[in-house]
Amino acid sequence: MLNGRFHLAFATTDLRRTKAFYGGLLGCAEGRSSDTWVDYDFFGHQLTVQQVPMTTRTARTYNPQSHVPSDHWGIVLELADWRKLRDKWKKVGLPFFIEPHLVMKGQPGEQHSFFIEDPDGHAIEFKAFENPANLFKKG
Repeated sequence: MLNGRFHLAFATTDLRRTKAFYGGLLGCAEGRSSDTWVDYDFFGHQLTVQQVPMTTRTARTYNPQSHVPSDHWGIVLELADWRKLRDKWKKVGLPFFIEPHLVMKGQPGEQHSFFIEDPDGHAIEFKAFENPANLFKKG
């Protein structure tokens, strides 16, 4: 299997606000940047945010069985780290887009999950497995 790092890029209309969220609140290390874009180390993966004059947000579509937004991205963490972030964000009062909960209980894909939104409305999922080997396990 090939190995690599994930790269995700998206737009914002307010780079300063985005920097406060990803760099300040989430604690992502800033990499290369300019007045119009910034790279972040998002848990070992490259996140690039580019400032544009305007964005158009499409209507969010949800999975009818889970009510999870289909247009989201996120990170799979070790369970201890997931709990630390959950507790940190509860303490600072960061609102959860979807509250922390257990998904697919008793199934091979059982996982702990919560969602937050960034200032531009991007849904970000943070998840963890009791058994990390179950990440790609089939049912």
